[in-house]
Amino acid sequence: MFIMTRTILVEKGNSDKVVERFSGEGPMDIMDGLVDISVMVNTKSKEQEEVVVVIRWESQEAWKNWEKSDAHIQGHKDNRGKQPPAYVLSTEVKLYEAEVVKRGKAYR
Repeated sequence: MFIMTRTILVEKGNSDKVVERFSGEGPMDIMDGLVDISVMVNTKSKEQEEVVVVIRWESQEAWKNWEKSDAHIQGHKDNRGKQPPAYVLSTEVKLYEAEVVKRGKAYR
């Protein structure tokens, strides 16, 4: 399994806008090899909120197919030159190869 995380720090009170963006239907949803997308919010800090998006793919090849897809490339073209919303403080993307995946009783 191949996992991409996107951690987005936003000004306090704005995490709902990021969650909404990732909640709607999009071209990624129909890509072969997409396992799931999880969106998590940490609001513990008084100054900012943290939104973590976890996108799981069956394989690195499936993720690469998304990266090379017309829909993904067009999305980048459409956003070229646009600044992120002012409430977004930072974004960090990380890629992981899952070495072990253990299913809990609910998923066996």
